[in-house]
Amino acid sequence: MAEALVTFEQDGAIGIVTLRRPEKFNALDIPMLRALEAALDDAELAEGVRAVLIRGEGKGFCAGGDVEAWAQLSAADFQVQWVRYGHRVFDRLARLRQPTIAVLSGHALGGGLELAAACDFRVAETQVKIGFPETSIGVVPGWSGTQRAVRRFGAQIVRRMALGGEIFSAGDALVHGIVDRVAETGKGSDDARAWAQKIAERGPLATEAAKLMIAVAEGEESAAATEALASGFIALTGDLKAGVDAFKAKQKPEFSRS
Repeated sequence: MAEALVTFEQDGAIGIVTLRRPEKFNALDIPMLRALEAALDDAELAEGVRAVLIRGEGKGFCAGGDVEAWAQLSAADFQVQWVRYGHRVFDRLARLRQPTIAVLSGHALGGGLELAAACDFRVAETQVKIGFPETSIGVVPGWSGTQRAVRRFGAQIVRRMALGGEIFSAGDALVHGIVDRVAETGKGSDDARAWAQKIAERGPLATEAAKLMIAVAEGEESAAATEALASGFIALTGDLKAGVDAFKAKQKPEFSRS
């Protein structure tokens, strides 16, 4: 049996999603995206997981989209199979209920930076380079590098990377707010895990609610977050129990606003 391209494992309250294509520096193709989506579903449903790390196996975090995987696609397939599907998977990551930390143990360029941007936090090791080099080969960032990245890092910084071709060091990325912490080479996972443990010790429901409210303010999502917060509140009330009990008994419910 072939080894999984992306795996999920649980270590106490911490979930770990690992990209496992080290020979390609964890470059993403369609099978990788499918495996990532499945691993994120596992992380969301895992009981007791309160923070999730996203990391890459080997020397790289994620080299972005695999050029060989998309270069031969027709324009229509490139739009639907590549760009739109990649957006769906990255949106899934951005909207995961638990806080997420990207562990940048290797360069995060193009789609790799877009993947990191979909996380709540980013820890970069000192040797890491960060940027959006897509226009150098005649394409544009396609997995929200001009949308989510602008919201999270600022338009001017994205201009400097996507239009000006600037590649930032981990230290410069920290100054510009692209990453949240810088770790020594080889220490990124340890630092991220310690941070995740601190997050996991906070109130889980309050943390999830706060993440949803920040997402609404940021424009990450609105309708789903609003309905999730309202539904969660209603689920805790006596009115819901009264309504469900009455439905089962085929009676008219008596609501008490409790």
